[in-house]
Amino acid sequence: MPINFAPLLRNEVKAIEFAKNLTVDDLRIATNASIDLMLDLIKDLDDAAMTFDPVDLLANDPHAAPGEEHIGWSIAHLIAHVTASSEEGAAYSSILARGIVYPAAPRLRYETPWRDIKTKKHCIQRLEESRRMRLACLDMWPDTPHLDVLRELSPRYIENNGEVNAPAAFLGGLKHELAHHDQMRDVVRQVHASTEAAAD
Repeated sequence: MPINFAPLLRNEVKAIEFAKNLTVDDLRIATNASIDLMLDLIKDLDDAAMTFDPVDLLANDPHAAPGEEHIGWSIAHLIAHVTASSEEGAAYSSILARGIVYPAAPRLRYETPWRDIKTKKHCIQRLEESRRMRLACLDMWPDTPHLDVLRELSPRYIENNGEVNAPAAFLGGLKHELAHHDQMRDVVRQVHASTEAAAD
């Protein structure tokens, strides 16, 4: 990544503070870098790899459908998940930047059903679609964004994550995506290991 997100990923700084050093162009660059990284991870894989079921002993998703709380996430699943969260943050940012307060609900989140993503072509399409949507949200920012406008969030959320203005909202989704990069790398590693084992 062209920007050092390590302090944010380690929760050493709140997003609103971290964002003070970033421009809109920085957010564009980081978005493109994250999507390009994921495209690079899957460039040598085939369709079967997109739905390969990996082993994840740490899997624990309390928001998953019943019976799926502890399953490993395929590449298709990961792409559906991270793009949805990044688009949500980008959508909030476009509203806040224009001086409009946005409440905690309703959430502006839609996640493509991961089981509907079955091919490499579809994974690439979802990533490129997400790139276009997120960059479009940044294009909606005025030349002088309203950085003092905050989302209306619960005191508990603010205590854990800090206040959320336009750049912090965008960073929230991107931070979540970056945190899943290593998980995607591990799935790709398992795909290659499975392919090599089958060839022996």
